[in-house]
Order: sequence, then C-alpha cells, then structure tokens
Amino acid sequence: MSEAAALRLIGVERRYGRGETTIEVLRGADLALWPGQSVALIAPSGAGKSTLLHLAGLLEKPNGGEVHVCGASTAAMSDDERTALRRVEIGFVYQFHHLLPEFSALENVILPQMIRGLTRGEATARARELLSYLGLGAREQHRPAELSGGEQQRVAIARAMANAPRVLLADEPTGNLDPKTADRVFETLAQLVKASRVAALVATHNMDLAARMDRRVTLREGRVAEVG
Repeated sequence: MSEAAALRLIGVERRYGRGETTIEVLRGADLALWPGQSVALIAPSGAGKSTLLHLAGLLEKPNGGEVHVCGASTAAMSDDERTALRRVEIGFVYQFHHLLPEFSALENVILPQMIRGLTRGEATARARELLSYLGLGAREQHRPAELSGGEQQRVAIARAMANAPRVLLADEPTGNLDPKTADRVFETLAQLVKASRVAALVATHNMDLAARMDRRVTLREGRVAEVG
C-alpha cells in the first residue's frame, strides 16, 4: 500500500521474569495496520493477545523491537511523550465498558476530549455527533446503569473515538454480550472504522465476527501470522 501504516510493530519482543524463570510471550512480532482496515486478532488464551495490544497501545514497552504509531517511532520517547501520543492517536475498547457510573453517556464521551484540551462546547458537539451516529442520540443523558449492555458498549466505542484517534484497539469488545447484541455492536464498530478511516485491531474469540473483518491474524510461537 502506498499509504503509510497507522500502526507498525517491528520485531517486537516481550518477556516477563518470574523468579529465575523468564517467560517469552512475543519473539519478534511484526504487524502493520492501515487506515480504514479492521484486523481480527484470534489466538488461544495465554498466547499473548493482551500483551500485543498493550504494546501496540503504548501501555507497556517492548524488550526488543519497535512500535511505530502514525509513522513515529516510540522507542526513544519519554513516558510523558508516550502518554501524549496515546491520548491523541490511540483509542481503547475493553470487554467491560469501564464507563464512569456517576456521569451520563454524553459526559463520558466529553471527558477525554476536555482532558486533551478541547473546550466544553467543542467536546459536547463531537460527543453528540458520535452518540447520534451510534444510534444513542436519545440516550445521551442516561447514566451507564440505565443503559443496556449493548448501549454501554456503544458508548464505550464513542468514548474511544472521541479524540479522533488513528488507531483503535479493542480487547474482546463483544465478549460480555449475547450473540444478537454482539452482532449489532460489531456492525456499529465496523461502520465507524470505515467512516472514520481508523485502523482497528480487535482481539476476539468470536470467529463469526472475525470472518467479517478485513484481515485475520494469530500468534504462533510469539510471532504474528496471517490467517487465511
């Protein structure tokens, strides 16, 4: 592709020490994600999916190799620089929505934008646009406890996209939902990926959803491998 990758992992290594034992989770993993592309990460539990997402999201540092976000190498960045880059360019969606219970759906989507430095007016306009796009315009004043599981997860997606990141990382985003609701949330996510041209990496055990993404990758012996 002539377009630059939104996310690139180059020879990434990650190992953890437990006493005298070293566990090698990633052993030279390579991966590139392109704008507007959805990639399913499918692998057994314990294979390193969450580790890969944490490294891609700059939540952990690799023991070797490099992580490039939007063309910028993060290897020499300070913790503050990595945090600033993550706040602007990377959105996260988890299996549990992690919405702030005391705030409305709208306020949950406004907050990350105000942390970034937008005015409340700008943040509110963007939040309303996202919630409306995700079919939640009539639910924006509801708190998380007043929303269904699918609605909570769609608010979480809106929050992840609030700062218009170029990379979206999702860890089992439909794992807590019934099949019908999971399908609806996935369709919403897929539409948003195409419309916003975000590059999405989605760890999932749901093979039906994975089959509908642009690419599928797995982890084999600590490396990323394409799945047909």
